[in-house]
Amino acid sequence: MTKQFSIAVLISGGGTTLKNLIEHQAAGKLHAKISMVISSKPEAGGLRFAEQADIDHHVVDHKQHKTDQSFNDAIFKLCRTSNCDLVVCGGFLRLLIVPDDFEKRIINIHPSLIPEFSGKGFYGMKVHKAAIESGTDKSGCTVHWVDSIFDHGEILKQQSVPVLKTDTPETLQKRVFEAECELLPSVINQLADTDTR
Repeated sequence: MTKQFSIAVLISGGGTTLKNLIEHQAAGKLHAKISMVISSKPEAGGLRFAEQADIDHHVVDHKQHKTDQSFNDAIFKLCRTSNCDLVVCGGFLRLLIVPDDFEKRIINIHPSLIPEFSGKGFYGMKVHKAAIESGTDKSGCTVHWVDSIFDHGEILKQQSVPVLKTDTPETLQKRVFEAECELLPSVINQLADTDTR
């Protein structure tokens, strides 16, 4: 029997992306097992979703590390112990320095159509506010490979949503998140189904 494709999920906040993946897994719609959750903040609300789903979870508090490299080393040491095939950044707000053995093994979901409204400082509501202020009629979300630059790696898949003239950052965020809830599991399933390792 082949080993089930497994993922480690990195979070920094409320964990809505993690919650969506847990729900997909529980419904048998995720072709992968969430083997570990790692948070960069001890107070991250998403940790409770991992606990409720009985998923191995850890905190690597970036404030406890003097250098970015030390923080990264601690994250990937845990990822290696989980034996995960893929690392999924779901609302993870720290820059990763990708080690050689994790190249093309880390994906991120970003709430815009990269390269629009992406890069350092563009996260959460700031992205949707910028989209509305730009006057664009289209936004969306992007899943991409993670390299060592914010929102920079090769794009795997995008999904667009309309930006309405009546939108606030909050209403746009809701619409984009609904698209994220479909896009991220579909990319994970695609990677799991084509995994040859």
